[in-house]
Amino acid sequence: MSLGAKLTELRLRKGESLQRVADAVEVSKTHIWGMEKGTTQNPSLDLLKKLAEHFNVTVEYLAGTGGAETLVDVEAQQFFRDFKSLSETEQAVLMQTLEVFKKKKTTGDAKT
Repeated sequence: MSLGAKLTELRLRKGESLQRVADAVEVSKTHIWGMEKGTTQNPSLDLLKKLAEHFNVTVEYLAGTGGAETLVDVEAQQFFRDFKSLSETEQAVLMQTLEVFKKKKTTGDAKT
């Protein structure tokens, strides 16, 4: 997937306008639009870092140097980092919630 396609997907998933992303990373709306459309190429490392931070992904994901990493992989990694930052009590609550969903899925699958 191209950088432009990744940026578009990330922006739409986050529900942001071109202007909001541009403001967040301190470039023009036209520059972001050009990156998404592929007409602006070779962004600076500084801009890639700002975009990665804004979208909570890695620079490697944006640049395509991380192998076949998908957005789902990136989101899972971010979820794990967020999970590890929780207190033990909060982690336990989240794990209990996960078990409820897993049981619900198992019993839901048996009914079909």
